[in-house]
Amino acid sequence: MKHIQWFPGHMTKAMRMIQSDAALCDGAIYVLDARCPASSFNPKLKGVFANKPLLYVLNKSDLAENTDAFVKAIREKGAAAVKVNATKSGSRRALLEETYKIIAEKRARAQAKGYERTFRFMVLGVPNTGKSTVINLLSGSKRTVTGDKAGVTRGKQWIRLDGFELLDTPGTMPPAFENQTFARRLAYVGSINDDILDLDDLTLALLNDFAVKYPERLAERYGITDFSSPLGMLDCVCTRRGFMLRGGEFDYERAYKAVIDDLRKGRLGTVCLDCPDDIHGLDF
Repeated sequence: MKHIQWFPGHMTKAMRMIQSDAALCDGAIYVLDARCPASSFNPKLKGVFANKPLLYVLNKSDLAENTDAFVKAIREKGAAAVKVNATKSGSRRALLEETYKIIAEKRARAQAKGYERTFRFMVLGVPNTGKSTVINLLSGSKRTVTGDKAGVTRGKQWIRLDGFELLDTPGTMPPAFENQTFARRLAYVGSINDDILDLDDLTLALLNDFAVKYPERLAERYGITDFSSPLGMLDCVCTRRGFMLRGGEFDYERAYKAVIDDLRKGRLGTVCLDCPDDIHGLDF
């Protein structure tokens, strides 16, 4: 599989905006994809808020497994973390509680001086982790534009809530992926623009990874029993789903898209592409 790299021009502009606006904020809410929390951590974003409180929000927990272990690993590094499913209102209370916790000291000092102040948080993350959906969850209504592909948010949006304001920001990748395993996992979940990817290579890599970690999922969904060859597994996908061209040849293009979509939509079950040990080598 070829080297994955994606840092379009608008991300350079977004990073400058984030660095400039950080001075206006009391802290940050850093949204991670619960299916790959380590892979979706961008150290460049964390560095902007090195001296301010951060809350790591592991979103899309409904599509993930083992999320509690990642929350624990992040907290063991001294950072605040919470898991949510931002599309469900039931996650709102836990998220609000954790948000207030990280500013509790500043809030107490302000109250001791006899005034209430509005606290400002920047909402950060790589593309498609659900930053705008998290803001909508906190606000209790649809206040921002959301989408299921990378790059929906492009400009600056301040959202005013009770007691604090949130600044939505565009998803931003590292300028270079030092860890190509992390890059591949981000590509699987849709955080990297599909237009710059070779979906054939990506799908074969996904099948190979699942053959190691989740062979039973492939067997149940696609009837795969031989996991020795990614291309052989793809043939099973075509057979099970009826992806055929005239002349009896397999329609691999449809199969590539179907497998990737099955993962992203949760049809392959709840997954965790990272492992908690991946957290230990990162500067949370």
